[in-house]
Amino acid sequence: MRKIVIAIDGYSSCGKSTTAKAVAAELGYAYIDSGAMYRGVTLYLLEHGIPFDDLPRIEQALQEMHITFKRNRKTGRNELCLDGVIREDEIRQMRISNSVSEVSVIPAVRHAMVAQQQRMGRKRGVVMDGRDIGTTVFPDAEVKIFMTADVLTRALRRQEELALKQEHVPVEDIVENLRKRDHLDSTRAESPLRRASDAVLLDTTHMMIDEQVDFVLERVSATLFSLAAGGWQGSEQK
Repeated sequence: MRKIVIAIDGYSSCGKSTTAKAVAAELGYAYIDSGAMYRGVTLYLLEHGIPFDDLPRIEQALQEMHITFKRNRKTGRNELCLDGVIREDEIRQMRISNSVSEVSVIPAVRHAMVAQQQRMGRKRGVVMDGRDIGTTVFPDAEVKIFMTADVLTRALRRQEELALKQEHVPVEDIVENLRKRDHLDSTRAESPLRRASDAVLLDTTHMMIDEQVDFVLERVSATLFSLAAGGWQGSEQK
């Protein structure tokens, strides 16, 4: 059976990454966390003291940095590597969350990351989550999901994630951060966060992760059945 692309977009802390990882594992697909890539760029700029408005230095940095993913044999998850070093824990820190939306609005950054993401998914068989996967990176994705949730619910989820890493942040600060990121992501000129016209809405406010995964898998099954019924041949190349 020919593989497809599954694009999962939406707001921060809706469960996108966790759901996407589980769906990829269930289907035997590759999982790519596009948001981690922007976090990696943000970490690089901060560590090298490059101001977010210094476009020439940012463009040079994009040519010099190397962002890849490495599979952790113990956990089975893909972890972001920056210049060959795993930096997964660092990119999840609050200081990166506070700056990543500012970095991701920079056109040069988005162009570089989108091009790399498209190369990663060229062979299909990919589950990718982010902000613009179904609209910009893979507008031809066979399955598109747009996830949302109440901002307080999202903040509490994020607070729990941070606490597990011994980073304790007041929920009010996280709510403020999420609202800021929502605004920046939704109003940026370059590939803004928006629901694709053919994306299925998934509100996860009152859903467990297993329910979210089942929702996406059911959508995938329905899509594959529909494509097969329409004469779609598994040996064809898109």
